Amino acid sequence: MDDFVNTFLNWEYISQVLPDLVKTGLLNTLVLSVSSALIGTVFGMLLAVMGLSAKWWLRWPARIYTDVFRGLPAILTILLIGQGLGTLARDVVGTNPYPMGILALSLIAAAYIGEIFRAGIQSVEKGQLEAARALGMGYAKSMLLVIIPQGVRRVLPALVNQFIALVKDSSLVYVLGLLSGQRELFRIGQDLAATTGNLSPLVAAGVFFLVITVPLTHLVNHIDKKLRTGREVRAGEPDDDPVEIGPGGRVSTW
Repeated sequence: MDDFVNTFLNWEYISQVLPDLVKTGLLNTLVLSVSSALIGTVFGMLLAVMGLSAKWWLRWPARIYTDVFRGLPAILTILLIGQGLGTLARDVVGTNPYPMGILALSLIAAAYIGEIFRAGIQSVEKGQLEAARALGMGYAKSMLLVIIPQGVRRVLPALVNQFIALVKDSSLVYVLGLLSGQRELFRIGQDLAATTGNLSPLVAAGVFFLVITVPLTHLVNHIDKKLRTGREVRAGEPDDDPVEIGPGGRVSTW
């Protein structure tokens, strides 16, 4: 038992790594995750719209992109983008691997988020689009104001799950050789673990990942429960939520 505690729960090494985990690791992990999530969400929505297009020259590139980036291991994509494109983009980003890490994570996230958005949009009943068009809306306006908001609302739990995966994938950026001030949680824990030969710093880093991901997991459950219950309001009642056009002048909100 003493050997177990000394190997995994050695307070001397945990207290030694805590300041770097808080000041550097946590911040960089959140910057990598949030930045790539925002970029990936924008690009993912574009991929979803392209994938639903009737035009093959829009649909096929989106499908190929999605298949490639979902099929490759994340660490391989990070290496190819970070080292390959990093060499080509040296005049822009210099030798700093940080932007290339964000780009790699964003491209990976876009492939998954695009599929999530596409599934959400396709889950909306076709009658919703027909009803919107009957009210005089054009196709683009119908999609923007009626279909896409409903589709996005339905896949919010899946989007949060994808962000959780992105937080964990941010630990793979270490392979690009981040500078000391750019290290994320995993790399800080790994560096001290390699120096001391003790795994307690990695356990501490794992706890920080859990502090981020566990609340998000419960948030997913809360959102999912909220969406399953739903509610209905009469047309004309004030409500800022995306709406579903229904018969009898009723408007359902999610």
